[in-house]
Amino acid sequence: MMKIGFVDLFIDEWHANNYPRFIAESAYGKEFSVHMAWEESPKKGGMDLKIWCKENKVSAASSISGLIDACDCIAVLAPSNPEVHARLSELPLKSGKPVYIDKPFAPDLKTAESMFRLAEKHKTPLMSSSALRYGSEIQNFIGKTLLKDKAGSVAVRGGGTSFGEYSIHQIEMLVMLMGTGAEKVMQCGTQSNDIMIVQYKDGRRASVNRYLSQSFGISVAYGEDKFFSADNMGDFFPQFTNAMLKFFKTGKSLIPKEETLEIIRIMNAGIRALENLDKWVEIQ
Repeated sequence: MMKIGFVDLFIDEWHANNYPRFIAESAYGKEFSVHMAWEESPKKGGMDLKIWCKENKVSAASSISGLIDACDCIAVLAPSNPEVHARLSELPLKSGKPVYIDKPFAPDLKTAESMFRLAEKHKTPLMSSSALRYGSEIQNFIGKTLLKDKAGSVAVRGGGTSFGEYSIHQIEMLVMLMGTGAEKVMQCGTQSNDIMIVQYKDGRRASVNRYLSQSFGISVAYGEDKFFSADNMGDFFPQFTNAMLKFFKTGKSLIPKEETLEIIRIMNAGIRALENLDKWVEIQ
């Protein structure tokens, strides 16, 4: 049984509260368990670490280094606070043990590149992803189709209260379908929703749509006259959990580093573009 350690800004949040059950119910449920957790400080009005650990039958760590020593693999969570990921992951990335870092991976490209360099220096396996990448419909489509035909254009859509926090899901799907090479973006939405156009260096285009209560979906044009669409991809968390545990087991990331960095570039350009509606913003 491989032992997973959770490192979080505050442990009483949706991902930490649900991942233990997802892991137990996964295809790898007999091989992994959440063994230990650590938080920087409790969320105001939420459970503190000792209470959370008692509720989840997990040991409470007194330090990140102690958690690393006691566990075989580490999940750095704080899903709503990517600005703390570099700080919380510094010791795990020096450990040599597989480290999954929740999405969004980092707040900017410079930070993301420094985190990858730290992991590479210490030969630490590293992976980060939105769960939306692992919806069975999109995975089956990519496996059967896009190995032969490159996506010509993609429209991704989904919900969320803000572009800055929730666009990771749409952009993750976009990059896995379109690949790298995005050149510039334009935000042309309204007060009630964001619509972002993404221009690629080879002339292809894509759109990212965020509505407050929209379910996640994709539409893909590929080949000369082919089309694929999927809506309400409800099984992405079970499939994502299997992917994360497979990474922990093998020590091999399922996602190219280049795609993770591309996602950050597009997200950051999209955030800047919100201040300059209807104007192209270069992706840096």
